[in-house]
Amino acid sequence: MNHKPRVLVCGAKGKMGREVVKAVLGDPGLQLVGAVDPSSAGEDAAVAAGLPPQGVIIYSDLETAIEETKPDVYVDFTNPMAVLENVRVALRHKVSPVVGTTGLSPKDLEEIAERAAASDTGCLIAPNFAVGALLMMRFAREAARFFPHVEIIEYHHDQKLDAPSGTAIKTAELIREERESIRQGHPEEEEKIKCSRGGDFDGMRIHSVRLPGLVAHQEVIFGALGQTLTIRHDSISRESFMPGVLAAIHRIGAYKGLIYGLEKILF
Repeated sequence: MNHKPRVLVCGAKGKMGREVVKAVLGDPGLQLVGAVDPSSAGEDAAVAAGLPPQGVIIYSDLETAIEETKPDVYVDFTNPMAVLENVRVALRHKVSPVVGTTGLSPKDLEEIAERAAASDTGCLIAPNFAVGALLMMRFAREAARFFPHVEIIEYHHDQKLDAPSGTAIKTAELIREERESIRQGHPEEEEKIKCSRGGDFDGMRIHSVRLPGLVAHQEVIFGALGQTLTIRHDSISRESFMPGVLAAIHRIGAYKGLIYGLEKILF
């Protein structure tokens, strides 16, 4: 793109959406042209984010917003029930999605990949936009070559709708690429309370914690003979995701088709 990318933010009144609105407005190389949030239609997006008015209106639905604002990129921080249809709408209009909403299934990703290829449009699905989280996943994959026994514990605020988190699933997928499938723990272990050992992913155990006061945190714990290794990342505010979101907005126009993971265009 030779011009300033025109950006539309979907889920603009949510906690992440408000941060994205502020980040885009604060980037001189981007132009915020609209926002979407059914709960706040007609409001000024900047005011909803706690800033002085900018004349950028919040729409009630994505299709109308795209037709009237003509964005290049739309950023999605909505919910697992809405995101797939939002991506369908955007790709139909050849608008590049940058998606941070988690909860998409492998089948959903296959459909998105087909639609992105058919529309010749770049689409980024990112389980996490924090650079530190990307490095945590990268280091965990490396460690799995030497420490095949691993458990993942992810912690999020109690309003998160999906479990485990997209980051935890992505981490487990990366680890699976580096080790043979093994069943961890005692072969005769018995859960006195169902799921107390966490979810099973290729022999690994994933545990999800949901509590008020948390933002987004994850630790990957490896165990071996006489030693353990813990790799942990903490996002203590939602500002931690904004450099990655802005980088994705700037770069997605150079890509075609589905990109899964911010690291594919960042590293």
